[in-house]
Amino acid sequence: MSADQSISWEEGGVTRSALWRSENGIRPHQKLVIGDDTLTADAAYRMACEGTAILWRGDFQNARQLLQALARRIDKPSKKSSRSKKDLNQSQLDIFNLHRLAQSQRARTLGMLLIECNADHHIELRRAPDITKACEEAYGPTQSSYLVSLRELLGVVGAHEWRKKGVLIPALSETEAFHIHPHYGVFSPIRGEYIDLVHRAPLPQVLDSHSIAFDIGVGTGILSIILASRGIAKIVATDLDRRALACAKDNIERSGFTKQIELVQTDLFPEGKAALIVCNPPWLPARPSSALEGAVYDPNSQMLIGFLSGLKEHLLPTGEAWLILSDLAEHLGLRSREQLQAWFDEAGVKVLERLDIKPQHKKAVDQTDALYSARSKEVTSLWRLSLQ
Repeated sequence: MSADQSISWEEGGVTRSALWRSENGIRPHQKLVIGDDTLTADAAYRMACEGTAILWRGDFQNARQLLQALARRIDKPSKKSSRSKKDLNQSQLDIFNLHRLAQSQRARTLGMLLIECNADHHIELRRAPDITKACEEAYGPTQSSYLVSLRELLGVVGAHEWRKKGVLIPALSETEAFHIHPHYGVFSPIRGEYIDLVHRAPLPQVLDSHSIAFDIGVGTGILSIILASRGIAKIVATDLDRRALACAKDNIERSGFTKQIELVQTDLFPEGKAALIVCNPPWLPARPSSALEGAVYDPNSQMLIGFLSGLKEHLLPTGEAWLILSDLAEHLGLRSREQLQAWFDEAGVKVLERLDIKPQHKKAVDQTDALYSARSKEVTSLWRLSLQ
């Protein structure tokens, strides 16, 4: 996050400045102009593509419409892109890399429309909504005004709505509805297949005498709550991210399992050994382009390899490690099954069983999605591992 940096601009013959806020670490823009309701979408699009940021001083709802107009111009298929889709010689890896590049360029262009917020997170624009609560949840208190992209700001508001509404967890709703409430910057458990796997996988017998489990990378806390609901007496859940820990704490308190679950801020493993160690690492070995993508993209599979290599030191001799992993990376050419097996061998673990489930999310059946060919073959697996 770059909220400690400032951004300056000329407005009404006066040089002004404010804090610059970007959760994705985007540096303050060097070129900035003032835009209002007289600015056309075509002119705004040209400026955004050229790297000129637009500080909006018009009606807030018009700014939202302008952002949508910019998105339509970006997403309009060109003759060049149509030809590339017909290139049968493109590998899945080529398609993935082009898709990531296009998404990055899209985010950069749409991020050029800026909004100024006061120190109390209030927006001084016509028809601006009250976003105070949403910004307090995402950013915390601030001492001065700041500029932020409208796209990020709308993401903050959307995250606030998700946090209020929550995500229904069917595996925990046999008697009454249970919802997980994701915080801003913490990946939401909207893909429920991996939760179902943890809910139905057979527990190792050693838990009868050593009822302790580790949840590596706790996120919203959902897997720790699932394990606690299955009767495990002690779960130690870890994460490095303060937002994830705060989110997990909130959800664990809602679940009523606070006595069973301990939260620890650390990288991967806590001290000691456990009968069961569960990890749902990011599934794709690529560099994330935003803070939230850190839950999906793991550069060089660092977390996956770190988890496997630490099992010898932290898993009880007769215990199990559960690795929840999608094979999408294999279908995209980012990692092979042989590479995964080699990492198992290097870590000194063997496969006891693999439980599979097909994803149910919309992109798995969306034939217009750029990665449909790979997504349609995707399988999410829970690998039951033990020490060799």
